[in-house]
Amino acid sequence: MSKITWIVALALLISQVASDRSLAAQNSTCDQRKRVIGHLADKYHEAPVAIGVTNAGGLVEVLSTGDGQTWTIIVSNPDGMTCLLATGEGWRALTGDRTSLDPQA
Repeated sequence: MSKITWIVALALLISQVASDRSLAAQNSTCDQRKRVIGHLADKYHEAPVAIGVTNAGGLVEVLSTGDGQTWTIIVSNPDGMTCLLATGEGWRALTGDRTSLDPQA
């Protein structure tokens, strides 16, 4: 599995937990996608590093700073409403042999 594929798979897994729009809205901050992306870029210097589409049609994005100091996972609904799902520090893309992370390996 490529690095980007693994990141998207992780983001999709997280989005499945919060795929219900009302649950996401209750547990996170929501606004129009353009505003959310602009805020994350201006305040944290974050930009998208991975993207995927949920089974429900939501767009999941992982944003991070170039050095991975901070990261944010957002989900956007087809109507343009975007909700923050998770934020944190120390984002690292996995490289090399990840078979030790696979329980089936």
